[in-house]
Amino acid sequence: MFQQALRMTARDWRAGQLRFLLVALVVAVAALSAAGFFIDRLRSGLNRDAHQLLGADLVIVADNPVPGAWREEALRRGLLVTDTLAFPSMAQAGQGDAARSVLVTLKAVGPGYPLRGRVKVNTDVAQANESIGTPAPATPEPGTVWIDPALATSLDVAVGGTVQLGDKQFRVTQLIAAEPDRGGGFINFAPRVFLALSDMPATNLVQEGSRVGYRLLVAGPGASSRATQEYGEWLKTLIRKDNVRGVRLESLEEGRPEMSATLDRADRFLSLVGLLSAMLAAVAVAMAARRFMQRHLDSCAMLRCLGLTQNQVTLIYLVEFLLVGLAGSLLGVLVGFGAHYVLLQLLGSLVATDIPAPTILPALQGLATGMILLAGFALPPILQLRNVPHNRVIRREAAAPKPAALATYGLGIAAFGALLLWQSNDVKLAGVTGGGFLLGFALFALVGWLGLQALRPLRNAFPHQAWRFAVTSLRRRPGATVVQVVSLSLGLMALLLLTVVRGDLMSAWRNTMPPDAPNRFIINIQPDQKDVIAARLKAAGVKDVPMFPMIRGRLVAVNDKAITSETYTDERAKGLAEREFNLSTMTELPAQNQVTSGKWAMGGTAGEASVEEGIAKTLGLKLGDTMRFDIAGSPVEAKITSLRKLEWGSMRVNFFVIINPAVMADTPQTWITSYHLPKHALAAGNALSREFPNLTIIDVGGILRQVQSVLDQVIQAVEFLFAFTLLSGVLVLYAALMGSQDERRREAGLLRALGATRRQLSQAQLIEFMLVGGLGGLLAATGAGLMGWGLATYQFKFAWTFSPWVWLAGLLAGAICAVIGGWLGLRNVLNHPPLQTLREA
Repeated sequence: MFQQALRMTARDWRAGQLRFLLVALVVAVAALSAAGFFIDRLRSGLNRDAHQLLGADLVIVADNPVPGAWREEALRRGLLVTDTLAFPSMAQAGQGDAARSVLVTLKAVGPGYPLRGRVKVNTDVAQANESIGTPAPATPEPGTVWIDPALATSLDVAVGGTVQLGDKQFRVTQLIAAEPDRGGGFINFAPRVFLALSDMPATNLVQEGSRVGYRLLVAGPGASSRATQEYGEWLKTLIRKDNVRGVRLESLEEGRPEMSATLDRADRFLSLVGLLSAMLAAVAVAMAARRFMQRHLDSCAMLRCLGLTQNQVTLIYLVEFLLVGLAGSLLGVLVGFGAHYVLLQLLGSLVATDIPAPTILPALQGLATGMILLAGFALPPILQLRNVPHNRVIRREAAAPKPAALATYGLGIAAFGALLLWQSNDVKLAGVTGGGFLLGFALFALVGWLGLQALRPLRNAFPHQAWRFAVTSLRRRPGATVVQVVSLSLGLMALLLLTVVRGDLMSAWRNTMPPDAPNRFIINIQPDQKDVIAARLKAAGVKDVPMFPMIRGRLVAVNDKAITSETYTDERAKGLAEREFNLSTMTELPAQNQVTSGKWAMGGTAGEASVEEGIAKTLGLKLGDTMRFDIAGSPVEAKITSLRKLEWGSMRVNFFVIINPAVMADTPQTWITSYHLPKHALAAGNALSREFPNLTIIDVGGILRQVQSVLDQVIQAVEFLFAFTLLSGVLVLYAALMGSQDERRREAGLLRALGATRRQLSQAQLIEFMLVGGLGGLLAATGAGLMGWGLATYQFKFAWTFSPWVWLAGLLAGAICAVIGGWLGLRNVLNHPPLQTLREA
């Protein structure tokens, strides 16, 4: 049987009957493998680069010096370590009446800092303000400091000048252009001063009881962070066991929430590409296998007449498909492996040249994917071939598929579901995308069948022979027509989702971090200053200057139960219980805030509060709880009426707790604003600092540029992967249009033999494919729009605006693709004499 299967495989290959199936499988596996190899490397690279925003793989943050035993354990495990400490202090420059003092954040860094990423420095103030600089080869030399360019302006000190820190004077040697691990805490908003850790004792600034943040940075010796993760788990266990206080382990999610949100969204977009590739691959393979089955009905009947049993016929074709599957999967993996290098070259500088090497996992996934697709969507047609009767040799009608053969499509759906979960590694994303396609399949089939029924009374609506030929042809094959409409709709829906709707998705994502996102914060604005400051900023070209009151308050009780650090076991919750919150009060829901539970109600006279859902979970707060805050010695109570989700990546002012104005009217308040300061108006910020010395102006442009850089990199990668996946969609369209080519050829030959002219057949074919293509295009546009809305609203969590051009694009694309495919199929028929066509049929 195996030799017979080999001979039949060689014969089918020479006849060209396996090429379409092989091409479908190669394109499917190549698309998935290219995406797989690239996503595998890109995710590894993004995770590594993202850790540069912490300066390490793991950061231990402590209120007191980190125990030496922890450092020794990290070194024993072969990890890299270094120390930093940071605290607010005053920096002075100048003499006599020209002397100036500015509140700064001193950051003392140890050798090797940072362990991930590089500090960029410059000697030009303008370039440093734009984060333009060269990587620093080392940390500041003893006796020298690096300072923020904003501090150089405030102190009127240039590179080469001196600043006084405590009891010691330091020479300024560099301006800080970019600091990878600056973060977003309020201590990090003041201008920075870098100095060597060994210089700290000479300043006499750190005394017993000083509030200093100690950080131990830990990183693995290579790109892999497995050893660091194991060390982190060991440390967590030790902290819990010894009940160590005032220590937390900082990860990307906790230390840089704005970057974590961007990377999470990027990961979902990359997963979406894999899902769309998998779905298109499944449809293409199913259509190719169905065409193979239709072309082998007569061969199976002959084999049965020659004495082969059903099991032997099944075994022959299973071996043939297995060989094709292995060849197609291997070739697809090789093509995908090469294609991912092309992708890296096309992206150029957007992708780091030293991203981790690909692992074997994408190759194994590609091979397994090819075999799963083949088993899930090619096995049902094979089981139909085993049931071909002997008398098909002389009787041309095909028997209806048996229940067992139809039941195997359940295997295909199950395999398809497993493939979606495997590719996405996200149950929700797989459910939304896969459910959308399955629902679309059912709805498209229903609408296609209803469309056929609607054509029945329209057969004689036009006194044109070609119209009657077209309508009769469509209604003669209702099953094939519905399959064609569904396949064309699914293929076009994916193409529209990957092109028109993809642009809307990308635009919506970019809008969460637009180019004019706020790059400055001002805090400590007094109530009588806010109108003047807003007017000055608008005069400088700032379009929007939203002002928010900020009130300092400590949470002291929940539901009349006192709250202390002992109330919680979680270290973050303990820290929140020990410090004051930044509260605010307003009547309107802030931009980029979304109520996820309860109702926004800030207009009443009773105390009502809206709480960020993350901090509510950490502190165990829920709707209906009553919180009591101590605000400047006065108690303020408020009942939680809503929970909110914040967009941390927006770089706008966010508050954990917002209380209605009725109960906050008499509380001491300062104001805060965030705004986008254009490049040409940088002097306006310096002028405000001089006119209002109490203000703290925070430049977050560097952080913003880091986030936008990663965002642009990921969007470029996703857009290329979208383009690559179009190959699978084109293949689905080809399969849908060519699936009934053989049957149409026989019909055309018969009609020509009965007297139909070439012109009539051409017109009938044109009308038929325009009807099928137009209906498929409209259905595809509707499905793509609904999927885009569902993905944007429920998965990616950003605003969605549907473009009506999608329907026009779908209608035109469907009609054009169908007409081109029909013309290609009809051209070969009309070039042959009718008698020859009938003999070949």
